[in-house]
Amino acid sequence: MYTELTKKLTLVLGASRNPDRASYQAIKLLGQFNIPVIAIGNRSYKDHELNIISGMPEDIGPVHTITLYLGPLNQVEYYDYILSLKPKRIIFNPGTMNPELADLAQEKDIEVVEGCMLVMIRSGQY
Repeated sequence: MYTELTKKLTLVLGASRNPDRASYQAIKLLGQFNIPVIAIGNRSYKDHELNIISGMPEDIGPVHTITLYLGPLNQVEYYDYILSLKPKRIIFNPGTMNPELADLAQEKDIEVVEGCMLVMIRSGQY
């Protein structure tokens, strides 16, 4: 299981350094499962355990999964960026489902999943 997961570079979009936020918990859980993660938030932050970058970095390697922690209105500015990364799938976590982005992704043969990434990892569905 771990070998398969370690190949799934995951981009957490809407990352937060607040431990109470689901995106923070997702970053930590991905690390526990040795899943490579890139965290993008509205502000950069780095300490010995957490690295959040801002902006839309291009040279990040092949992204397998983008997991969204941004509401639909805040996703609009990222549409082109998300699609340009050509992920295998996009996970719309609770409160982030966006039919417009989902349709754009499906047109590009990107799998769309509406669910909770935390539950998916813990239950072996990731």
